[in-house]
Amino acid sequence: MSTPVERSVPENDNRAAMSELSERVKELECLYRVASIFADRRGPVSECLRGVVSVLRAACRFPERAVAELTLDSITHTCPSDSPGAVGPRVDAPLRIAGLERGRISLSYRDMRAIRNTALEESCELFIVEERAMLNAVADQVGVFIAGVESEHRRREMEATLWHADRLATIGQLAAGVAHEINEPVGNMLGFAQLALKTPDLPRQVQTDLGHIVDAALRGREIIRKLLLYARQTPASKRPIAINDVVEEAMFLLEAGCERSGIRYIREYAHALPEITADPLQIRQVITNLVINATQAIENSGMIIVRTESTRPDTVELSVSDTGAGMTPNVKQRAFDPFFTTKDIGQGTGLGLSIVQGIVAEHGGTVEVESEPERGSVFRVRLPVNGSIRQPSGSGSE
Repeated sequence: MSTPVERSVPENDNRAAMSELSERVKELECLYRVASIFADRRGPVSECLRGVVSVLRAACRFPERAVAELTLDSITHTCPSDSPGAVGPRVDAPLRIAGLERGRISLSYRDMRAIRNTALEESCELFIVEERAMLNAVADQVGVFIAGVESEHRRREMEATLWHADRLATIGQLAAGVAHEINEPVGNMLGFAQLALKTPDLPRQVQTDLGHIVDAALRGREIIRKLLLYARQTPASKRPIAINDVVEEAMFLLEAGCERSGIRYIREYAHALPEITADPLQIRQVITNLVINATQAIENSGMIIVRTESTRPDTVELSVSDTGAGMTPNVKQRAFDPFFTTKDIGQGTGLGLSIVQGIVAEHGGTVEVESEPERGSVFRVRLPVNGSIRQPSGSGSE
């Protein structure tokens, strides 16, 4: 007949085996539920991560006292039901995405006295092996999920960029074709109208009508010039230039118009800027379009600041800021689209900033805009020094 002491050994072994099996089942259930959260994702990523934290906490040995946290890119996600209070020692696992550690997942417990007593009774550590393995496995799952989400986001951005580039190319081809087709008849109308104005003893009404024809033809010719410039049918003639000189030349003609509009113009030029390799006529066109855009954004009186600086050794920056009405996010997003304008009919072609973007891209630079409603806008053009090519990007508004 066996003694109670002799029976306690296999009983303890059985109890330990059952406990280990139970924790293993909880670990597998946890991994399955985490995978289900990612597979059935409908809301934002943050909502999924909070769901992971809740599942992880429920799978712990003492779920009612467990505290789970997931930190990704300095943002910590916790269970909404977690109450504040001191927690004890924790165990964590690194959160790696594409080989880079960008956060951690951690487990800890509250009411450490009761938990330590239970752990001592079961002759095991505070955090058992199964919990550590579960934490590492969940961290791996989260890393794969985030990598997939970011990869999909990059793919969609690339598709949108390619679609936009193809759309701009198509519009450019159409614009060039239309411009060439109407250039000759518009030129003929202008020439004949100007010739007719030289006829002696014309009635006043005829002179007035011919003047209207000349004005309309001149506007048509200007639109054709913008179409050709947008479609880049005019070749660039690049050479080393000083950006401050080109800005000053452009502003010599623009400043008088600004003053007549009650707009104060401020120039802030950095000294000893490096030269850039560019077409001075096209850079002057960029400045002209940006300043005209800023002028039209100011209703009554205001201020326009044109600034040059070099924030990086390989780049020269030109910025034009205004105190105008600013742009809504929707307008800002579409502002570089050709023929998009918020102006009244006859007040703008919607090509001004599309031309700016095209010229800057042709010079290997970037153009960006910062704008909020009622807070004005700032356009920043960055051009490479010594012709070093950079990838174009940006958005703006005419």
